[in-house]
Amino acid sequence: MEYTSLGRTGLQVSRLCLGTMNFGPQTSEENSYTVMDKALDMGINFFDTANVYGWKKGEGVTEQIVGRWWAQGGSRREKVVLATKVYGQMGDWPNESKLSALHIKRAVEGSLKRLQTDYIDLYQMHHIDRSTPWEEIWQAMEQLVQEGKVIYVGSSNFAGWHIARANEAAKQRHFMGLVSEQSLYNLAERSVELEVLPASLEYGLGVIPWSPLAGGILGGALQKVSEGRRMADHVQERIEKLRPQLEKYEAFCKDLGEQPADVALAWLIHQPAITAPIIGPRTMDQLTGSVRALEIKFSDEQLEKLDEIWPGPGGAAPEAYAW
Repeated sequence: MEYTSLGRTGLQVSRLCLGTMNFGPQTSEENSYTVMDKALDMGINFFDTANVYGWKKGEGVTEQIVGRWWAQGGSRREKVVLATKVYGQMGDWPNESKLSALHIKRAVEGSLKRLQTDYIDLYQMHHIDRSTPWEEIWQAMEQLVQEGKVIYVGSSNFAGWHIARANEAAKQRHFMGLVSEQSLYNLAERSVELEVLPASLEYGLGVIPWSPLAGGILGGALQKVSEGRRMADHVQERIEKLRPQLEKYEAFCKDLGEQPADVALAWLIHQPAITAPIIGPRTMDQLTGSVRALEIKFSDEQLEKLDEIWPGPGGAAPEAYAW
């Protein structure tokens, strides 16, 4: 396994991050334990979850599964850099969502209890909260850091200007601010190259791409369709919409001698500011196969070909659309 610093911090994390969103709804608790144990065996030390995962309001199903896994001992907790999130709806009353100081306090206490741990390594804001001032958010986060309940703070689904505003506000308070941003980023969705990636590079944030396979589209979708595998209607519609690009992409991967999913992950790891794509395996084969991405290297010509198949926005703003 390869390791890198998370943004401008000294924290060392694996180049692949284990996503746990499937734990509970799609992967049984027993199989989730097996996946997490195998991830540790492979050297993956970066796990990502959220208080809303499990999709039963207020229950934190996935966090509970991870917590019961910690409880088995074997220094599991000590080996893992744990990332979870705050923002989502955890109840039906006011102040049970978003980023008010009150909700942040309640949310972190709930996550710590479910996860059966004393601290969270990376506490991520799951979405921008346009109604809460940064003075309030940072005061709440500073308190958690002082109490030792949170070590680092990150964001998710922030725009570039949100990152800039957040870290400028933190700088005024002599607080470290955001150290990471978790964004939607893959070959088929490259909008973050306009402003999120440049802002992250400028402020020293490590970028953690979610949905690196575009919901499975980049994981050999055409081959799976030809094999008769059933897919949701919205997935089939997207496959048909992107069929010309997917045909070229899967042919490119075949010529390269690599699996499409591995190529998609390898391409992300190659991009500037990227710390670790989030892999969300439902099966052991999906987990073990993903490490191949760390070994794939591209020539300049191959990268140009991928840009031709999956064109980005043209680089960073404003040059991408002006001069």
